[in-house]
Amino acid sequence: MTDFASFESYNATPRLTSLALSPDGTRLVTVVSTLAPDGKTWQGALWEVDPTGERDAVRLTRSAKGDSSPVFAPDGSLLFLSARPNPLAKPGETKEQKALWRLPVRGEAAEVLRPGGGVGHIRAAGETLLFTSSAYRFTEFGDQDDAKRKAREDAGVTAILHESYPIRYWDADLGPAYPRLFSVSLGDIATEKVTTLSEDAESRLSDEDIALSPDGKWAVHGHGVDVSASYGRRTELRLVATDGGTSRAIASEDGFSFFDAAFTPDGTAVIAIRFRESTADTPYRRDLVRIDLADDSITPLAPDFQEEPDHPVVSPDGSAVFFTASHLGHQPVWRLDLATGEITKLTVSGYYSDVVVSPDGKTLYALRNSIDHPPQPVRFAATGADQDPERLRAPGALESVPGTLTEISTVVADGRTVRSWLVLPEGASADSPAPLVLWIHGGPVMSWNGWTWRWNPWLMAARGYAILLPDPALSTGYGPDFIKAGWGRWGAEPFTDLMAITDVAVERADIDASRTAAMGGSFGGYMANWIATQTDRFRAIVTHASLWHLDAFSGGTDSSYFWMREMGDPLTHPERIAANSPHLRVADIKTPMLVIHGDKDYRVPIGEGHRLYFDLVRHGVTAKYLYYPTENHWILTPGNSRVWYETVWAFLAEHVLDQDWERPELL
Repeated sequence: MTDFASFESYNATPRLTSLALSPDGTRLVTVVSTLAPDGKTWQGALWEVDPTGERDAVRLTRSAKGDSSPVFAPDGSLLFLSARPNPLAKPGETKEQKALWRLPVRGEAAEVLRPGGGVGHIRAAGETLLFTSSAYRFTEFGDQDDAKRKAREDAGVTAILHESYPIRYWDADLGPAYPRLFSVSLGDIATEKVTTLSEDAESRLSDEDIALSPDGKWAVHGHGVDVSASYGRRTELRLVATDGGTSRAIASEDGFSFFDAAFTPDGTAVIAIRFRESTADTPYRRDLVRIDLADDSITPLAPDFQEEPDHPVVSPDGSAVFFTASHLGHQPVWRLDLATGEITKLTVSGYYSDVVVSPDGKTLYALRNSIDHPPQPVRFAATGADQDPERLRAPGALESVPGTLTEISTVVADGRTVRSWLVLPEGASADSPAPLVLWIHGGPVMSWNGWTWRWNPWLMAARGYAILLPDPALSTGYGPDFIKAGWGRWGAEPFTDLMAITDVAVERADIDASRTAAMGGSFGGYMANWIATQTDRFRAIVTHASLWHLDAFSGGTDSSYFWMREMGDPLTHPERIAANSPHLRVADIKTPMLVIHGDKDYRVPIGEGHRLYFDLVRHGVTAKYLYYPTENHWILTPGNSRVWYETVWAFLAEHVLDQDWERPELL
């Protein structure tokens, strides 16, 4: 049983990701991550879950390096990735890269492929294995790439020469090796038998967006296409024969990118997400499309669907497409009937991911989580509206959380309804009202609609705080107009929405309106900064990985083009930057602030945190700066995550609860 009052107990709770179903539908495998014995890292292991729900889950693998990315091969063997050492290798022969391993139906796992650039993503169908691996430019996969890698290492060279953009992604430097797509026969996996399917180019392959036809003869992958110096790139889908033959673009349109491809069972078409790139006036938007491979025609499948579809999965008979999309504080699974165009919301509540379909097409499996429960495998019917799926036996289930979950809402000036989750701690009442923390989500085009290990409200509730989790303008799940309301206006409607829903919360008798704080990360951190410049109603503000100086951010982030399509080029169109940048309003801040930032954050570069803290100090604002030299946009390691929470709790206790400041022991 997880004790949320103990961070050690919370960290010890198993965490589930990924889901794979065997070809015959009898085996369901997930990845369960737990703390390593030294408590410093997470270790993933493959567990088999009984699809019938009758038997307990069984652990399949054990490795100090962790195992991930399970994929079943057509023969029923289980492919997965791991950096574990090869027990058959000579001393010093095994490198640290992720290798491809194979676990037979009976027997022990064996390493089958360990390229110098590691293995990134895998697919298996027919007689073909499709995989991605990083290789140096102007080298052939295998011996030549390994020699280039060793020559750089021996010479002590770490420099990277860039000749195109982007150069970084989230927390990773791009290059000097870049992902390529490869195929090899499942019956004869060897480096010398590998066929290269994508070109040798800088950051062109969208290596997560790969698909393999059911017969294993064709692959689809995303490919970056330069548009202009002021626009950057869009992504097209390319079809390539897995024997290394023909290759062509099958979905390439100006103003759009394509991803999440899935073949139809007969291999004649591809279902994908078409992503309308944003402009200064129009938010980006996703829609489902069918791409006919006979003539590459593109047909929208659900043009009137108001939400943002993701991760399409085609039924075994090709009659339906299952997908997920955020909706009113949840992320249900939806079914699109391809013959009639009818869309059915299959699940009533929760956040669903990793949807897989049984071979007979009658049953769906997925990982389900919610604001008050972490991911667990579930089973439900492929037809039928608003189902409450059956939970399958697996590690990581919670017996309870320390409080209750409810919803509140309000209608704002332009007629939109703004809703929010409200977490109430145990014992909150009119006689004992709880202090309130307004917790703002990141994105910004996302929603508080599921469990989060990094931003967990129940750790706060265990310490007596009520947590408000609102979806202001720009949030998903409320239709395109809700996103458009805040587009390019981050300091306007998103801010007024947050204040309006906070007003509703503090009117409750079980909330103490005199003891409130605001906090958030990424876009939520931006909003925390903006709130600090606009009002002193909160007694403390915590801002994590936050945007502060929007002009500097425009060129420093890892995705500058994407940002400037909304906010504009600060050199030629500075109006939106000036209207929305909180750094220009620092003199108005009176509220004590805790600034948190990781040095390896490339999405919101560390300069934002440094500048914010300096500006606060030089303007006499009470402030502290929790700086992580080795962390990124998120704080991922167990020890650093612990001191994150301990510092936040101490800061809120001082300024919201009027307690003495207690410095965390390890800081």
